Amino acid sequence: MNVLKIVVIGSGVVGASIARVLSRYQGLEVIVLEREPDVGWGVSKANTSIIHPGHEEDPDQHPLRAKLCVRGNMLWRQWVRELSILSTWPGELMLYTNTAEEKEARKYLEYAKRNSVPGVRILDKNEVQAVEPAVNPGVEGALYAPTAGLISPFEAVPAIIENAVDNGVKLLVETEVRNIRISSGRVLGVETNKGFIQADIVVNAAGLHADTISHMAGVEPEFKITPRKGEYILFDETVESKPRIILHTTPTPKTKGVYAITTVHGNLMIGPTAEDMPYEFKEDTSTSREGIEYIYREAARILKNPPPKNRVIRVFAGVRPEPPGGHWLIKAYSDPWGFVNVAGIRSPGLTAAPAIAEYVLDLIRETYDVKLVEKQKWNPYRRDITRIKNKRLDEIDELVKSNPNYGEIICYCKMVSKAEVLEAIERIKKIGARVTVDGVKFRVYTGFGKCQGSFCRWRVANIISMELGIPLQEVVVKHSPYGIGDVKKLWREKVSVQ
Repeated sequence: MNVLKIVVIGSGVVGASIARVLSRYQGLEVIVLEREPDVGWGVSKANTSIIHPGHEEDPDQHPLRAKLCVRGNMLWRQWVRELSILSTWPGELMLYTNTAEEKEARKYLEYAKRNSVPGVRILDKNEVQAVEPAVNPGVEGALYAPTAGLISPFEAVPAIIENAVDNGVKLLVETEVRNIRISSGRVLGVETNKGFIQADIVVNAAGLHADTISHMAGVEPEFKITPRKGEYILFDETVESKPRIILHTTPTPKTKGVYAITTVHGNLMIGPTAEDMPYEFKEDTSTSREGIEYIYREAARILKNPPPKNRVIRVFAGVRPEPPGGHWLIKAYSDPWGFVNVAGIRSPGLTAAPAIAEYVLDLIRETYDVKLVEKQKWNPYRRDITRIKNKRLDEIDELVKSNPNYGEIICYCKMVSKAEVLEAIERIKKIGARVTVDGVKFRVYTGFGKCQGSFCRWRVANIISMELGIPLQEVVVKHSPYGIGDVKKLWREKVSVQ
């Protein structure tokens, strides 16, 4: 059987999902390129983490988005089971406080019918208070969508990549694409900072930079992605005003609204803002006083008892790709033959990711006449890291007996043991990513608690240092080493001089 070599650019949730779906078939050699040290560090890392039902997508203006959002919502229910991804399915309430907002909400009731989203209905004021007591009493009603869910996107992407690698996909990190090499109207491969990588098909899932990659291939010269920033506030787990159901204001032309959610880890999170940034600000994840104040004002409209500011544990921002007109660009080209765009994937991209992957597979099959045969031993399953949090004492005792490292707590905020940190390190190494403090953090939650890593960060770094056999100061936090060198060297030099 001839082997078809496919390079996927980008290891966000869309690129990872495409790789997993492709890994199911014989005769495909799949390579994922990622410019960051680890997977899922771009757009996929910082968002509202909602699996949308699909009732907010206009089937006339954005038919593909509507179709793939609804399909993605269904697929995620299967994927979270197969890949042991933490999820909840609480449903959502689109709140309205006046006649104009009610009219807007009822528009989405019609979209729900046309998109075949089940169970969507209007609730009156009393019904809203009955199903969600945390709602502000000034709310007059809401559109209820029972199929909305929540996942942890910074955990989901590594889980998907782990499974893809287990099924034969190769991941290359810290590999930045510099050019798409084309000859006689066909893709030959990609030129990177680490050399040339041959490919028969190149799939562009590069997130915020997908327009640049597309231009390298000589297609869609007018296509340009606008960075849209969204700021969030994250609160301590102990705040009392956590809603059971996903809550949000009525959407605007720019955003689905401001949300108040209880994350899968039990924190109240409120946001986002929606600020269109200059083109060159694609890496700007700074937060602002204006953004945080806006979120607090919206929180007061949503929640009966907005949480006090002294319970904030983190403010952060994510940058999302906004394509022209909000239209996703998913297309396989015959000129150049072998180039596939999966670009401008704005919300609901997280929801639709598994469905986008299926759609891309069909495009490759039909456009390039690829005969696909499923692997007989394709493994859809991935086991989660064994965790001690929320386990009974007798269960923890058994774990400690089997491995004493479960008895050493590294992060008290999130109750993370040394054994979990070590398992995270091994999993990062197995997929071929660089082991970093943040890579461990996203897999086992060290640093996500009230103290934001004040207690555990250096402990995690020390474990990494010992496991990799490198000096502590060389352990990477985000993109930088933990320190500038051995500071005690200055003391030793002073002593030797004296």
